[in-house]
Amino acid sequence: MKKTKILAVGDIHGDKGLVKKLAERAKKENVDLIIIAGDLTWLEQPAKDVIAPLNNLGKKILLIPGNHETMPTIKSFENKYPNVKNIHGDSIKEGNLGIFGAGYATTVGPFWIEEKELFEHLKKGHSKIKNSEKKIMVTHMHHRGGKAEFSGFGGSTAIRKAINEFKPDVLISAHIHEAGGLEERQGKTKIINVSRKAKIFEI
Repeated sequence: MKKTKILAVGDIHGDKGLVKKLAERAKKENVDLIIIAGDLTWLEQPAKDVIAPLNNLGKKILLIPGNHETMPTIKSFENKYPNVKNIHGDSIKEGNLGIFGAGYATTVGPFWIEEKELFEHLKKGHSKIKNSEKKIMVTHMHHRGGKAEFSGFGGSTAIRKAINEFKPDVLISAHIHEAGGLEERQGKTKIINVSRKAKIFEI
């Protein structure tokens, strides 16, 4: 079965220079799919063309909101760029691979979500791809009990519950900038905190 090559990143915060470098890297390494795990903007500040270099690659781009933008902002990216799909509470299937997600954060604003609601969004997204051979879960926030808690910000109990119940092969998260690059494992799930340190992997 052909593997899917993915570039995952988060916490762009309107940094067009970063996105240009990511687009160059994605093109050079010929990735199949791009995942952005929230915080495309800085407190909703205009960043209307920030992902244009990635969109111009002609690859599918999956987004979720972080704690710096509202759903209308995320939907504006989806409406403007034909290759973009918002997977907050939703999912997508690519062959034998299912990808689902939910954004926002449960502890840090200004745009946050209750733990119960976050889990329900993940459950809803997972329900559509539950029979996929391989699964990726995408969240903005980190999970409770994970390495990213060294930052002093507690992780999400909903995300930890989703890892245990849905058993994704990979969890992509962001939110804690200093945790970018951290990798760990919980059960069968490989957890990759990307933040601004993009990760390219195959699954």
